[in-house]
Amino acid sequence: MNISCANCAVTMEYHDAGYFFLHNDHHHTLPLKGYSSQLEDGTYVFPYENLNVLYENLVREEKFLEEGGWTCSINCIDHPGSFMEVGKFILLMKHREMVEMIQDGEFISHLQPIIDLSDYSLLGYESLLRTAEQSKKINPGQLFEVAAITGFHSMLDQKARKSAIECRVGQVKPGIKSFINFLPSTIYNPEFCLRHTFQIVNELGLNPEDLVFEVVETEKIGDVEHLKSVLDVYKREGMKVALDDVGSGFATVEMLTLLKPDYVKIDRSFINHCDSVPENQEFLHKVMKIATELNILVLAEGIERKEELLFCKKIGVHYAQGYFIGKPALEAKEPFVQSLFV
Repeated sequence: MNISCANCAVTMEYHDAGYFFLHNDHHHTLPLKGYSSQLEDGTYVFPYENLNVLYENLVREEKFLEEGGWTCSINCIDHPGSFMEVGKFILLMKHREMVEMIQDGEFISHLQPIIDLSDYSLLGYESLLRTAEQSKKINPGQLFEVAAITGFHSMLDQKARKSAIECRVGQVKPGIKSFINFLPSTIYNPEFCLRHTFQIVNELGLNPEDLVFEVVETEKIGDVEHLKSVLDVYKREGMKVALDDVGSGFATVEMLTLLKPDYVKIDRSFINHCDSVPENQEFLHKVMKIATELNILVLAEGIERKEELLFCKKIGVHYAQGYFIGKPALEAKEPFVQSLFV
């Protein structure tokens, strides 16, 4: 499967020993020792035997090199590859473990059940990204943070979507929904960037209507028109869309009317003790009113207490998920329905 773009194809190859290259378009003299030669364009060539030692030396000279506009490259042969800013190289070295995980690691999805509050039946599962290697339990939130600052967020987001779709095979029955997170900031051109996702769905023979793609970091959305174009492409392919972590600053009639999501997921901060906190109750009533007017389905996430679930059911919330219902697991487990009737 070779569908990719420049943003998804960013790579970083770490050579534990080899050659380090420093270049400056202004032909500044480099007052650093250790270079063996200069190329015709003035690039300095530094052989090195330990990448970590090279990194430590660069950290000490980072301010000087950045202020001078120096760029760098590493390779296992005495010919440079792609150049980058020295600060970017140091950043990639600082987060080497996570960058290598994003590029070369295997990912899986854990599944957390979502229920229909009308009868406590199973609606679907949210797919949550995890690393496949048990010895490398990296926090997914930290992984996405590193991906964002190093330029690997498009690659990671694409791999996360792929893992979430593939985990349905053999364990999630047709008709059961899969809620799949995605970062709209990683999708620059939805017609092109989403081809990879749609191709996987077709190859696996999945029903697009069983897939719900949910926008994470809803509160941080800046370009609403771009987001609308992304959601429209998903809808055109027969898939459903959701806004995740909806809070008071985003749940407006105008915004939801423009985006027309199939689902809104309420931020867990508004679910926490909603049975007794007036401010949370006021917000939930407001969302339910807007959602009812626009024919949008509402999902409460982060339910950890029976009282929270019963309050959400009482005011008409359609669906729910949380530890009280079921924790994320590698296998698609049934929700703890029996505990709801105690």
